[in-house]
Amino acid sequence: MAIGERIHYIRTLRGMTQKYLGQMVGFSEKTADVRMAQYETGVRTPKADLTAELAKVLDVSPKALDVPEIDSYVGLMHTLFALEDIYGLRIGEINGEVCLRLDKSKGASYIQLLDMFGSWREQAARLERGEISKEEYDRWRYKYPELDKAGQWAKVPSQALSDALIEELKKE
Repeated sequence: MAIGERIHYIRTLRGMTQKYLGQMVGFSEKTADVRMAQYETGVRTPKADLTAELAKVLDVSPKALDVPEIDSYVGLMHTLFALEDIYGLRIGEINGEVCLRLDKSKGASYIQLLDMFGSWREQAARLERGEISKEEYDRWRYKYPELDKAGQWAKVPSQALSDALIEELKKE
């Protein structure tokens, strides 16, 4: 889903008109709806400062707007391939179902992603148990990592700790 589609999706989710959103980010009343329509349809692409302002008004992280091109199955596959190369995401099978897993040999990347996925899993479980609403779950996702209570993902281990963890993982 391209950035324009994300803007449209979240704007609609928030119940905002194009004109209102455009005015909130500083466009004149006369041009606000036209400018937003251009961004949402992909005729124009917002620069980083406008993306940040849109995110602020929409109450999401700028990363929630600027997502990779996954609007086709082939695009999604190449995104997954890149995640395999960069972060050690692996494909496998458990009990006859295809699954994605993290590669422990990736050391610090594995630990960081394990923490992040754990936070995601916990929020999804809370939604399934009825402890939070779909709106609260979506707010957590769209404001990630700001609303992540665990906050573990932002802490970078010391090099000595990282080396020790890698050694322990190699033993397994």
